[in-house]
Amino acid sequence: MKEQKKADEIKFPNSRKIYVETNGNVVNHGKHSLRVPFREIRLNPTRKADGTLEENPPVRVYDTSGPWTDPEVKCNVHNGLPPMRLEWILARGDVEEYDGYRSARVEDRNKPEDSKPPKRPILRAKSGKCVTQMHYAKKGIITPEMEFVAIRENLGRQIAFELLQKEAGNDRSSLYHQHVGQSFGASIPKFVTPEFVRQEVARGRAIIPSNINHPESEPMIIGRNFLVKINANIGNSAVASSIEEEVEKMRWATLWGADTVMDLSTGKNIRETREWIIRNSPVPIGTVPIYEALEKVGGKPEELTWEIYRDTLIE
Repeated sequence: MKEQKKADEIKFPNSRKIYVETNGNVVNHGKHSLRVPFREIRLNPTRKADGTLEENPPVRVYDTSGPWTDPEVKCNVHNGLPPMRLEWILARGDVEEYDGYRSARVEDRNKPEDSKPPKRPILRAKSGKCVTQMHYAKKGIITPEMEFVAIRENLGRQIAFELLQKEAGNDRSSLYHQHVGQSFGASIPKFVTPEFVRQEVARGRAIIPSNINHPESEPMIIGRNFLVKINANIGNSAVASSIEEEVEKMRWATLWGADTVMDLSTGKNIRETREWIIRNSPVPIGTVPIYEALEKVGGKPEELTWEIYRDTLIE
């Protein structure tokens, strides 16, 4: 039987990882640098009627695979991904470290060092503060996450729009002409700006799932007036499963374009499994906190308290 390849062994010979780099400078947040990832696909030339070849420009597409597919970055599952958003989170000055509840079980003390997930301080909002992107949006604040999302959603629209204007103009018979079409209630601008992102989030028509305790995630947005997003469900096997295998599942999902991943693992080592996945994931991770809260009390629902469940949500 042929051995299954790992996600990092898959190579795309006709494409490469690229970044749109810019120095952000938004009100209430100061200067910061942005590196927004894309995958650039090289196209074959077109053979014209006279036999000559016409070169085609590369096509830029959305990329959810994170640093794992960047040949310039040396990723290690035991170290986790770089916390790209941590500087932005701390710069806002509205979070603090939180010790939280620790299970009475000897979770880390009796485990080998290489089985423990990468450690990162747990953060929570300071008293009287709110740390959601919706809160910032309603306050009129454009965050680096919103800037990042705007660049990511545009997908080179400006270049495409300029090409259409150049080739088609007002000629309705041109192959480049685009009909207005029926929006069915959508209101998508020609170019997505950070201010448009802020307005959509503030109105409750879009969300940016950027948890402060997952600084490794690359900002993305889900909403009516943005690109369609795909979720992938993963979960541990009841027969045989290891933490390394769960992380590998997440990496396969993001390699093939999953914008979000839902971890539905149950049973033992839920916290460790979740931490390993989060520390190595470039996309938002969803979990079922009640499973982990129950594990903290030895699977006894009658011993579950609000404090234990609350701390699980924060972690």
